[in-house]
Amino acid sequence: MSAPKKVVLAYSGGLDTSIILKWLQTEYGCEVVTFTADLGQGEELEPARAKAELMGASSIYIEDVREEFVRDFVFPMFRANALYEGLYLLGTSIARPLISKRLVEIAQLEGADAVAHGATGKGNDQVRFELAAYALNPDIKVIAPWREWDLTSRTKLIDFAEKNQIPIAKDKRGEAPFSVDANLLHTSSEGKVLEDPAVEAPDYVYQRTVNPEDAPDTPEYVEIGFRAGDAVSINGVDMSPATILTELNGLGGQHGIGRLDLVEGRFVGMKSRGIYETPGGTLLLEAHRAIESITLDRGAAHLKDELMPKYAELIYNGFWFSPEREMLQALIDKSQEHVTGTVRLKLYKGSACTVGRWSDYSLYSEAHVTFEDDAGAYDQKDAAGFIQLNALRLKLLAARKNQIR
Repeated sequence: MSAPKKVVLAYSGGLDTSIILKWLQTEYGCEVVTFTADLGQGEELEPARAKAELMGASSIYIEDVREEFVRDFVFPMFRANALYEGLYLLGTSIARPLISKRLVEIAQLEGADAVAHGATGKGNDQVRFELAAYALNPDIKVIAPWREWDLTSRTKLIDFAEKNQIPIAKDKRGEAPFSVDANLLHTSSEGKVLEDPAVEAPDYVYQRTVNPEDAPDTPEYVEIGFRAGDAVSINGVDMSPATILTELNGLGGQHGIGRLDLVEGRFVGMKSRGIYETPGGTLLLEAHRAIESITLDRGAAHLKDELMPKYAELIYNGFWFSPEREMLQALIDKSQEHVTGTVRLKLYKGSACTVGRWSDYSLYSEAHVTFEDDAGAYDQKDAAGFIQLNALRLKLLAARKNQIR
């Protein structure tokens, strides 16, 4: 790869990406443009601007993309009830295509010929960032310093920072007890004290949820309104997508809901242990499945459930912009046309349980399922023929078995 002239860097303002900024300047002699996304990670981002200015960034982009993140990425994913390996709500995975999208767009605006990220060569994020970037601009160069440089230890990173006058926070001189990725959907904690999957995670790892044992002794009820598969209101009050997720995070977090201790199979081949907190997402998933239970036909619901693992795997592996994900999304979105109504959840000490659901588009017919007189809505004699037809092939198989004996 020829040396880039201008690079757009995904920049957090932290030590690692600040080192990358300086490394790009010294290694390639290029201009560096920084992009910092406010994805709802809960950190003040203006210090990133000051640090980027200090480091000599040629242009600085700091953008609030929370509404776009939830509306265009999180909500479409939740229409599918997506869970990776049956448990993980894909909080990190779903943020990467948006960051890559903006990197590529800013590169076009700035006339940059490359983008760069701070993901390591051991993780999934390098794959997600780069597959998304290439899907949006096949000619873009992608620089992944962790795969190129010789700064292979914390000591070497600190030495590089000191030699290049990069500010180092006092808490960065020692080894951090674990690493954190956060956005409006979740927090992800990995590494160091969490690397042994046999050892229970210390309570200080959890940042977004109270310990369920310490949660309120009184349950709380919340009603989530849906329109065409997306949450649109809480307790009857219409809200924007990001506001809804923010409110649900608060509700779920205070009741200790949404904790997950997971050993997952990374796309790059190894297994890793992570501690995830997804309080609002856990409420959304429970409520969405509940509203689907009365508005979605059995055939459509079961087909969605069959396709969901593939859909979730595509997102986890970085194929958000792939044609197969878009094809599945079209099918999923078609299924959501009548997924409209309200769900009441009961929140209590780590659990979110559906206790009520109703919709103008409900397929639930009390007349058909009642144990009382159904006034002719259902003729029970019809079931005999239904059973006989479904039993025919089983009878023929049984007869053949008996004949062979």
